[in-house]
Amino acid sequence: MRTFRFSRKNLSIPYVIFLAVFVVIPLFVLVYYAFTDRDGHVSLRNFIGFFTDPNTLGTLFYSIVIALTTTLVCLAIAYPTAYILAKSRVKRKSAMLLVFILPMWINFSLRITALKEILTVLEENIAYYPFLNAVIGMTYDFLPFMILPIYTTISRLDPSLIEAAKDLGANDVDAFFKITLPLSVPGIVSGVAMVFLPAMTNYVVLDMLYNSTYIMGSLIGSYFAAYNWNGGSLIALILLLLICVFTYLTRNLEDEDQRAGGGALL
Repeated sequence: MRTFRFSRKNLSIPYVIFLAVFVVIPLFVLVYYAFTDRDGHVSLRNFIGFFTDPNTLGTLFYSIVIALTTTLVCLAIAYPTAYILAKSRVKRKSAMLLVFILPMWINFSLRITALKEILTVLEENIAYYPFLNAVIGMTYDFLPFMILPIYTTISRLDPSLIEAAKDLGANDVDAFFKITLPLSVPGIVSGVAMVFLPAMTNYVVLDMLYNSTYIMGSLIGSYFAAYNWNGGSLIALILLLLICVFTYLTRNLEDEDQRAGGGALL
């Protein structure tokens, strides 16, 4: 009787099965519906319709603007926060970081409901500006995802690099822009990827805030709600390709910055 050995190949079997059932097969189904019509015939009508319909292109552009604005706002808040936490001499930095990460542990619906109540108090100033309302909701939801990777990157920097720069005549500002900022780019890139991509599709935040803003996630949901699986699958596939391109570009940017940073230090 043969005994089952726990090799790396055997341990990967459940993972492979999971990927096949929940990733590969659904992706093939998505591609099938994207390039067929309602009768099941191969057709490029959905693809052509997406790039000729001003409503879908407008929604795509508006989603990119909201995602980009949300990412910039999160970065403007997260980087100083992460930098101060990483450079502070407080003994229990992890406890301070927990204050910013703790909202991630709370139920999503509860967090957005609490934000909705706050915005209701400011109804005269906020509710009638859907774009501002959307950015506030997205920023509130995704800010911890920007803080954590930046904090992790900065906290791991070798302090001797800053000391060496100051010994060579650099002041605090020069040391920050020539040492800390370039070496923290990997954390920034990771944070941007974790915020920008979900912000393009997370229409649940806007729905819970009673926001009328229409983004890509809303558009895909409306197609499937109308039983137009072909159009919805095509839009989802295009969005998936955009996400892959964005991920590829950010990864290349991160690699180039790491090489440039290493060369500068040498």
